[in-house]
Amino acid sequence: DMTPEKESNGHDNYAFGRFCDLPEKADDLDSSIDGDCNKLAYIVTDAPPWYLCILLGTQHCLTAFGGIIAIPLILSQGLCLQLDGLTQSYLISTIFFVSGICTLLQVTFGIRLPILQGGTFTLLAPSMAMLSMPEWTCPAWTQNASLVNTSSAEFVEVWQSRMRALQGSILVGSLFQVFVGFSGLIGLFMRFIGPLTIAPTIALIGLSLFDSAGSSAGSHWGISSMTTALIILFSQYLRHIAMPFPKYSRDKKLHTSRVYVFQILPVLLGITVSWLVCYILTTYNVLPADPEHYGYLARTDLKGEVIGRAPWLTFPYPGQWGMPTVSLAGVVGILAGVISSMIESVGDYHACARLSGAPPPPKHAINRGIGIEGLGCLLAGAWGTGNGTTSYSENVGALGITKVGSRMVIVASGVLMIVMGILGKVGAVFTTIPSPVMGGMFMVMFGVICAAGVSNLQYTDMNSSRNIFIFGFSMFSGLVIPNWIIKNPKAIATGTKQLDQMLQVLLTTSMFVGGFFGFILDNTIPGSKQERGILAWNKAHEDDSSETLESGEVYNLPFGISSSLSSVSWIRYIPFCWPWGFNQAQGATASKMDAFIFPQNSDQPAEMKT
Repeated sequence: DMTPEKESNGHDNYAFGRFCDLPEKADDLDSSIDGDCNKLAYIVTDAPPWYLCILLGTQHCLTAFGGIIAIPLILSQGLCLQLDGLTQSYLISTIFFVSGICTLLQVTFGIRLPILQGGTFTLLAPSMAMLSMPEWTCPAWTQNASLVNTSSAEFVEVWQSRMRALQGSILVGSLFQVFVGFSGLIGLFMRFIGPLTIAPTIALIGLSLFDSAGSSAGSHWGISSMTTALIILFSQYLRHIAMPFPKYSRDKKLHTSRVYVFQILPVLLGITVSWLVCYILTTYNVLPADPEHYGYLARTDLKGEVIGRAPWLTFPYPGQWGMPTVSLAGVVGILAGVISSMIESVGDYHACARLSGAPPPPKHAINRGIGIEGLGCLLAGAWGTGNGTTSYSENVGALGITKVGSRMVIVASGVLMIVMGILGKVGAVFTTIPSPVMGGMFMVMFGVICAAGVSNLQYTDMNSSRNIFIFGFSMFSGLVIPNWIIKNPKAIATGTKQLDQMLQVLLTTSMFVGGFFGFILDNTIPGSKQERGILAWNKAHEDDSSETLESGEVYNLPFGISSSLSSVSWIRYIPFCWPWGFNQAQGATASKMDAFIFPQNSDQPAEMKT
């Protein structure tokens, strides 16, 4: 059913420049954006021309690359790898490779919506908390460039032992997500989790990373401020300005078409311009060459040899850093991140369905999507990215910008990320981005993550003293307690080493502390569903647009799997395999089973993320 051109709804012959062309008159801009530009060029089951798939697939990769690259670069601090650019490039290649595989799995066998998979900041917080424990503190000599021999067995063991500990925790923690997804228990979780739980949890992910952003940006405040200013300029002030781009068509031959390039690629443009400025300043020796001088880290030639040493082709494989090790403390901390990731993803699924012209995702598809994300985290743990995978909200937003909701575009993105992971030089190039440039990007990115969490409060009654107390106490506790525990690491002394480690990781993970208090208080302090925001939240994700497709057309398993399974009577009892096309008696039975799995009511789980 995936035809190259959608003639029935007038969406055929679309090309890149036509998605959001500016009207001839400036007065018509707003009406044009609200009118024509809100119509999808391609819906979820359409297949655009191959060149458009590659072009828009590349754009999705570029939209996600900031978050994907930031994770291994931040992790390198906890892994004692700040001075080993070559290993950092291997980590970047690995996370690209695994993200591509997980994206293809999700689009093909998971939720089946055009949603990109990549590294998640929800696992970064507990990972950094785990690596900050006294036993994993980096030896002083690993921070001294004159003492580090990156190829020595001693140095390799220092960082690989930390990576293996992370891998084991992620592998075990992701099994929980696989179970929750494929068993249908996600509905039970959604019943007790509302905006007052999610708001502090997500907001504290961004706030807890302020130290990492500050240390990177502080290496040269001029460069980092320029990067931040450029990203703000492109994404906020220039987003409605279209730039002319050449375009060819049979009717008009070679001509120009206007594209909202600043709205589509603000982060990439901001980083590129700042990177170029740093290169020019390095070339003319404006930046200091002495490592002791302020501004030295803004030079672009610090890791120049990495590109030369990196292989053209690299093939990441499971267990490439050795056999993973498991610790109870690490697993419990990762579980807190996994739960947050699941709840975020449910919201992403609903937003993605609306923006891609699909009906709201049925519960069996949501179960399958969460289960496949858990499988993706298993793969990420096995390959050794030091992280997991989750759905990317940035790319869900990109669907609304490009007006192309086709999942074939995301398939192209997945293939491109796998190729980028195999090309070793690509990962090496990204490691040469100067530290203050990344710091400037972090200032924007982590701020947006924080605001995305707080935005969930729009569903609650914030005139209520109950809600103000819950949110305020959760946020403040999520900052105070981890900060105190980090400064007093020996304060936790229960007499049991494993319990001490577990409490150390949990209580130094801001998102866990804030989310825990938000969850307990919101579910125990009396308050109506309207006051808590549950009713508005459930209503927010109901799709009020005309459903252009049947659910089965979008969410059924590919290659005729669903139709072949529909003849098996007991298959309807499996939460992630409920096929469409049952007769009324079968449908009624399945509905009873579904009501048992999702006891709250027949509503879809609430949207969590904006």
